[in-house]
Amino acid sequence: MKFQPKFLAVAAVTAMMAATLPAGAQTARDQIRVVGSSTVFPFTSAVAEQFARGGQFRAPIVESIGTGAGFRAFCAGVGVTHPDISNASRRITAAEVASCRQNGVTDIVELKIGFDGIVMATRRGSPQMNLTREHIWRALAREVPVNGQWVRNPYNTWNQVDPALPALAIEAMGPPPTSGTRDSFNELVLVGGCSTVAEIRAITDSAERNRRCQQIREDGKFIEAGENDNLIVQRLASGAPGAFGIFGYSFLDQNRDRIEGKTVDGVAPTFENISSGRYPVARSMYIYLKKAHVGVIPGLREFVTEYASERAVGQRGYLASRGLITLQQADREAQRQVVQSLTNLSM
Repeated sequence: MKFQPKFLAVAAVTAMMAATLPAGAQTARDQIRVVGSSTVFPFTSAVAEQFARGGQFRAPIVESIGTGAGFRAFCAGVGVTHPDISNASRRITAAEVASCRQNGVTDIVELKIGFDGIVMATRRGSPQMNLTREHIWRALAREVPVNGQWVRNPYNTWNQVDPALPALAIEAMGPPPTSGTRDSFNELVLVGGCSTVAEIRAITDSAERNRRCQQIREDGKFIEAGENDNLIVQRLASGAPGAFGIFGYSFLDQNRDRIEGKTVDGVAPTFENISSGRYPVARSMYIYLKKAHVGVIPGLREFVTEYASERAVGQRGYLASRGLITLQQADREAQRQVVQSLTNLSM
């Protein structure tokens, strides 16, 4: 019998995966495992729910551990002890791809599922605030310039940042450093907000400039609230009227009876403004598939096919009803082709 290369590859992975199991359990895992972003978590959970209704495969296990932590688990190796898919609220970095390769994860499929906006939300009925990214940076940065000197952030209320803002205590709850939302917040809000500050523009060393822009104060005004964004929503709904939560648009969209989003640079965080690119704090969202597990973990190809389907990610799909900002039709079709051919990631 002459074995085909594809069969040999699958057999090799199956043998490697079996080797990771204890004696007496030398079979491949029969349940898809997904880790990663808290922002992408509700979308992947919805797809997993729909996928399980087909009755052919078990419902995938989906864990919300943050984008960075998700990539570390995903890139740790091939086999049943390692995840099949990683959710991400930012694109994988070259360093993370290199880490994957070092551990034998050489073939990765990237699927862009849509867009998301990072919102600054408060409980409903809170005072109106016309925030800019510079306001947010000055309120949350560890050090700010005052009278030409860099000092520990002295601002306790928003009107101290700008007299036009209300005299509400600065209090923000946001994601930890392991979160892709934190990465995007740093890049799109903090770096974007500090770029207009004269003292920042005067810094010629890029590393020093980034440090000044991205370091967040540690005096209790900013609280790292973990990877569970629903907990931030709950705290906002019962907390002080000036308290802010920082998370993805879908959590705002699903909780409009309790919280509201604030404008940033004069643009409200709406579906239309995010999809059109007008809202300044928007980013792409992804899932990453470990190609070596396809054909070994039951239902893996079928799961990502469902994820890329029009009924899931289309403009009238069930993920749009949960707050996903969908891709344009041509882009959705391109992503379906990636899934169909299992095209390897190209950085």
